[in-house]
Amino acid sequence: MTQKLSHKHGRKIQLKDLGLADFIAAYNQLFEHEVCSMTQYQRWITESEPKLWSRTNPIELAARDNSPSFSIVVPTYNAKSEWLNACIESVLAQNYSKWQLVVVDDASTCVTIKACLNEWQAKSKAEPRIQIIQRDLNGHISAATNTGLSYCTGDYICFLDHDDMLSPHALHELADIIIQSPDIKLIYSDEDLMTEAGERVTPHFKSGWNPELLLAHNYLTHLCCYRRTFVNQLGGFGVKVNGAQDYDLALRASRELDASEIRHIPKVLYHWRMVEGSTATSSDAKPYTDKAGLNALNAHLEMICPGATAEYTDRAHFYRVRWPLPAVLPKVAVIIPTRNGLEVLKPCIVSLLSTDYQNMEVVIVDNGSDDVDALDYLHSLKHTPGFKVIRDDGEFNYSRINNLAADNTDAELLCLLNNDTEIISADWLKEMVTQAIRPEVGCVGAKLLYPDDTIQHAGVVLGLGGYAAHSHRGIERHAPGYFCRAQLPQNLSAVTAACLVVKKSIYDEVGGLTESFEVAYNDVDFCLKVMKAGYRNLYTPYAELYHHESKTRGQDTSPEKNARFDREKARLSQYWQPWLDNDPYYNPNLTRSREDFSIG
Repeated sequence: MTQKLSHKHGRKIQLKDLGLADFIAAYNQLFEHEVCSMTQYQRWITESEPKLWSRTNPIELAARDNSPSFSIVVPTYNAKSEWLNACIESVLAQNYSKWQLVVVDDASTCVTIKACLNEWQAKSKAEPRIQIIQRDLNGHISAATNTGLSYCTGDYICFLDHDDMLSPHALHELADIIIQSPDIKLIYSDEDLMTEAGERVTPHFKSGWNPELLLAHNYLTHLCCYRRTFVNQLGGFGVKVNGAQDYDLALRASRELDASEIRHIPKVLYHWRMVEGSTATSSDAKPYTDKAGLNALNAHLEMICPGATAEYTDRAHFYRVRWPLPAVLPKVAVIIPTRNGLEVLKPCIVSLLSTDYQNMEVVIVDNGSDDVDALDYLHSLKHTPGFKVIRDDGEFNYSRINNLAADNTDAELLCLLNNDTEIISADWLKEMVTQAIRPEVGCVGAKLLYPDDTIQHAGVVLGLGGYAAHSHRGIERHAPGYFCRAQLPQNLSAVTAACLVVKKSIYDEVGGLTESFEVAYNDVDFCLKVMKAGYRNLYTPYAELYHHESKTRGQDTSPEKNARFDREKARLSQYWQPWLDNDPYYNPNLTRSREDFSIG
C-alpha cells in the first residue's frame, strides 16, 4: 500500500532512538555509496584485521590431543619460480605447526621451475613436512591434484594455487574452528586479490553458507578446507571438469553435507595473485573454465532436480538456473491491499494483466476506500473474471489485511504485492513460482526498481542502520553490485513484502504476518519466522517490477505514527536481536551504515 512504511531505517547506533521523521531522513543518507578504495582497504588491514585473529595460542593449540593436522595440496605446472617460492614460504610462515605440504609438479617443461622444485626437494630433507611429487606425464590440474591427494595424511585438506599465498594465520584459524566444532567437513574463508608485486587489494567478504548463490557461481573459491575422509568419499577431483574442478567438488559436497557441517570464517585467509592469464585478473582469461563450470552445474542439477537446467549469463563464470514448472500449474493468489489511490492501483492492475502465468487470481483488499472513482474501479474489478474484491473497513494494519486475504483464497501460493508496483516483464510470476515451489524454499522476493531504473530492493540485509535495509538500494538497474550480488539469485534472511511469493502452507504454518507489526517490519519478521521454521528465503533478480515508492516521499510524522513506529522497532529488536546483530548472509567486515556492501 502507499501508506506502508517498509524498512525506513538509518545509520547505525545514533538511529535507534530517533523519531520517525529524523529516522527516514537519515535512512535516505544510505544512498551515499562509497567504493572500497585501496586506501580504505589498506587502512582496514592495518587497523581492523589484527583484531580479528584468534586469541588462542597456536603452539598450545597444536599440542592438544584433539588438534587437527592439515595437508596442503599445491599442483603446479611451469609456474614462475618467484611466485612458487612465495607460495611455499607462506606455508612455512604458518603460526600453526601441524601441516604437510604436498607440491605436485605436473610434468613442467620450464627449466627454471624444474630447478626451483629440485631446490625445494633438497630442502625437504631438513623440513620433512614438505613433499615434492614429480609426475611423468602432464594430466592437467584435476589429475595433478588427485595425485597430491594420494600422498595426504592430514585430517583436513586445503588447496593452494602455485602463485597464491596463505595468510600466516590461516591454519591456526581453521584449527580453532575445527576444535570448537569437530563435526565440520567443509570450511571456507574470505579472500582478497594480490598484485604481482604482492600488494593486497579487492577483498571478497563473503556470505555465510548460501546454497542458492553457489548455483550462480563459485563464491567459495579460496580458502577451501575439506575433511580428508570426506574428499576421499567424494572421489577427489573430476578430471572432466578441468578449470572448474573446485566448483564441481563444492557442488558435489553440497549434496552430501548438512548446513551444520559447513562453516564460513569471515577473515581473509587467502591471497589470490593477479597474474597474466589468471581468472583473478580477468574472468575471460580462461574461457574453457566457463564451459567446465556450466557442465559441472548441469551435472549437479541433474542429481538434485531433474528438469532443471543451467545456462550462461552475460557475465563469464556466472550462470542462471531454470527451474521447472509442473504440468499442472499451482494456483497463485496475488494479494493487493489498497485504499483509494486509483492513480497507482490502476497502472498496477493493467500491468498485472500482462502476466503470462495461467493459473492466477487477484485478491484486492479494499481498506475503506471512499473516493468515488476508486470505488467505481473496484466495483468493475469485482465483476471481472479472475478478480476478487474484499471490503475491510477496519483500522489500517498491513499484516491483518494480508492475513484476511490469505484466509479467503484456496490458492497453493500467495503473492503479496503492493498497489504501487508495475510489472516489467510478463514472466515475472513464473520465475518466482519456479523458485517458491521448491521444497526447501520459503519466501521469494523480486528485484524492485524506482521509475528512474535504479534499484529499490535487491533483498534485505539485517542490521543495516541498526535494524534492516534494502540491499544495493540506489545503484543502476544492471550494475553488478558487490561481487555481482545485485544480479544473482541468492539466499537472504529477508525480502520485502512489496512483492513476495510463498507457499500458503508455509504462510499458515508460521501464523501469517504478525499483526502487532501494523506497518513497519512485518515482512522482516515474517521472513525470519519462515527461516526459523527451516526454510530458505531467496531473492531473484529475474523477476523485475517497478515500485513507485519515492526516494523523497512525504512523511506523516504525527505523534501517533511516531509512537507506533517506535513500538515496532522495539518489537523487532525484542524478537530478533541476535539475527539483527549477525545476518548469516552478510559479512561482519562490511558496513552497517550503508546499503552498498562497502567495507566497514
